[in-house]
Amino acid sequence: MKSIQNTDFQFTGQTKSYHGKVRDMYTIGDELMVAVVSDRISAFDVVMPRGIPFKGQVLNGVASHFLDAVTDIVPTWKLATPDPNVTVGLKCEPIRLEMVIRGYLTGHAWRQYKAGHRTLCGATMPDGMREHDRFPHPIITPATKAEEGHDEDISPADILARGIVSPELWAELERVTRALFQRGTAMAAAQGLILVDTKYEFGLRNGTLTLIDEIHTPDSSRYFYADGYEERQAAGQPQKQLSKEFVREWLMERDFMGLEGQTPPVMDDEFLDTVTTRYIELYEKVTGLPFEGRQSEDPLARVEEAVEQWLHVHQGQTTNPNLSH
Repeated sequence: MKSIQNTDFQFTGQTKSYHGKVRDMYTIGDELMVAVVSDRISAFDVVMPRGIPFKGQVLNGVASHFLDAVTDIVPTWKLATPDPNVTVGLKCEPIRLEMVIRGYLTGHAWRQYKAGHRTLCGATMPDGMREHDRFPHPIITPATKAEEGHDEDISPADILARGIVSPELWAELERVTRALFQRGTAMAAAQGLILVDTKYEFGLRNGTLTLIDEIHTPDSSRYFYADGYEERQAAGQPQKQLSKEFVREWLMERDFMGLEGQTPPVMDDEFLDTVTTRYIELYEKVTGLPFEGRQSEDPLARVEEAVEQWLHVHQGQTTNPNLSH
């Protein structure tokens, strides 16, 4: 199974491209975006030398599954998935905010709490909580989308003071974020999982708020296993997480933490197989669906053919909101 490590497509009508850590985005004309989800894997903000077979198909499949599940809440950018590694969608004007929502005192929120803070981005965190405790109500802790460097925490008051969005748009962002998290929480619970925290990104298309990027994937969300959660909390034990933490642990065992001057170790075939297996298990656990991966000798040629065929059939029809195939 050959993985997709790097892409450099020139699709019909392409006007520009952007290569992220995992996703490569191609702009087609004024209307369309093509996201090619590679098999690259990053840890400690460093892309590893070898790709993980099927990882891109897993992430794209999970994102597609959840985007389809929330269209009654908010319009999404997604139009189609012509290939397992590809999503084609509508181009939107991005809103420079990450809408982070947290149901539990975990990760960044816990680190702030442990340092003595009881507010995060203007949201109150009650006294007397322990790591991984559930908040009385989910809290929204937005971050600015930096053009360069790291994203920064920001409060709703500062968002409005800086004029990043209008009060009316902020109210809508908050309402939709809570509704999406409620839907994601219910879908996770049906799979025996707890959606701990996640982030959503939005854009505007013809003035309409639209959900963009991926949602509820293990790259953008944190999940706990529900079974045994209460017992582990009562005993003060770490929670069992569904994540790529095992990859970080493998790297740390080999003295790699993304520090300056460090070179990432090359994953051998045996470990690549392990990571692939774990990602496939993750897909099936999160979605409740069997994973049906597509193998090919030349995945780049397969992707290019699928995208070109879709563009040939559908370009000129993209203003139709009911277009879904």
